[in-house]
Amino acid sequence: MSGELKSGREGNLEAPTRHALAWRDPQFYDGAALDKELERVFDICHGCRRCFNLCNSFPTLFDLVDESKTGEVDAVDKKAYWQVVDQCYLCDMCYMTKCPYVPPHPWNVDFPHLMLRAKAVKNRGGGTRWRDRVLSSTDRVGAIAGIPVVAEVVNAVNKSSLGRKVLDAALGVHPEAPVPEYRSNTLRKQLRRRPTPGVAQAAATTRGKVALFATCYGNRNEPEIGLDLVRVFEHNGIEVALTERERCCGMPKLELGDLEAVAALKEKNIPQLLAMIERGYDIVAPIPSCVLMFKQELPLMFPDDPDVALVKQRIFDPFEYLALRHKAGLMRTDFSRPLGKVSYHVACHLRVQNLGLKTRDVLQLIPGTTVEPIERCSGHDGTYGVKREFRAASMKIAKPVIQRAQSAAADFYSSDCPMAGRQIESGLEQGPPPTHPLTLLRIAYGLPEE
Repeated sequence: MSGELKSGREGNLEAPTRHALAWRDPQFYDGAALDKELERVFDICHGCRRCFNLCNSFPTLFDLVDESKTGEVDAVDKKAYWQVVDQCYLCDMCYMTKCPYVPPHPWNVDFPHLMLRAKAVKNRGGGTRWRDRVLSSTDRVGAIAGIPVVAEVVNAVNKSSLGRKVLDAALGVHPEAPVPEYRSNTLRKQLRRRPTPGVAQAAATTRGKVALFATCYGNRNEPEIGLDLVRVFEHNGIEVALTERERCCGMPKLELGDLEAVAALKEKNIPQLLAMIERGYDIVAPIPSCVLMFKQELPLMFPDDPDVALVKQRIFDPFEYLALRHKAGLMRTDFSRPLGKVSYHVACHLRVQNLGLKTRDVLQLIPGTTVEPIERCSGHDGTYGVKREFRAASMKIAKPVIQRAQSAAADFYSSDCPMAGRQIESGLEQGPPPTHPLTLLRIAYGLPEE
């Protein structure tokens, strides 16, 4: 392996430090500099191989090295590096759970950010496929597919074998991959008609009233998740409001390396969230990826923006918020129904937030409920798991999760990420659909559906 450690020590015993993303530096997009850094980091990964069982980037890299003439990275054709890049969906699990060489280690390995840099270079060079641009344009696709008559047609096509063949031919979406339904009666439409409760009670770091960032998926695909969040929060005396306007958080564009599009979305969302914060609201969102976008990705892209920093400070995962309220003695525990055994998949983008297992902890407050967490990737990860060329790899990644959910014989299986839940469902031999943790909490409280 190149680059001997001058310190003479192996691994890293200090807390990791995430450096800001220098995406506006022209050097960031220099192809030769990128190749040099890819070779350096790939050489370190080749010598370590701790990440062999995470995403498919690492097996792809190790196979390329092992099949080269010398068995070393310097013999791998640099054009083949893109095979590794394309397999990365920026889950951050290598950085968070495996790599001993993350900064402040002198080798300064941040594999996800290096992959993001490569994707950004590819995107700026016109290498992003039209299919990927379409699938990541969630606002535009959702606005069209959510039109009442159009939604019915889209959903019918997506449920038919012929329709899935057409979708595969047009966009390369695998016929067996789970694709969400579109709802014309969106979450934002439904919540505009909803009254809010009275005086908020602040405690610790929570203000007792929240602005709901509905998210693209929560708004147009599974609005019942957001409705259950509102029911549960209002049952606990927490006022829930909506921002005046909302756009995609930017995560789908980030995964393509389209950083200018991420910046444009940030300019739409941050002022809206900031306005709610200034009115005394905290922010919550039901999708872990969207919370992570505001907690980590935008602050790393805009480290000197005070508005981004303030949103980072005041945005919460729903169960993080409830756990804080419980610690302050303000969460109601008047549960009327036990849940029995729950097989609970912990979403990667929730694990990255370093919250601990707050969803498990809150659900286990319910008498007669046992929660068994599964801390493995589901392999879905945005659009990765639906694409024809990645479907087999995504299901291989998901296999341990699916097997554990199948063998658990639980009363419910659940994931904070509804798309991960659908991925698990697509691999199960039989059984009911997943039940989101917020829905489980609503059921346990005995609150009615609307």
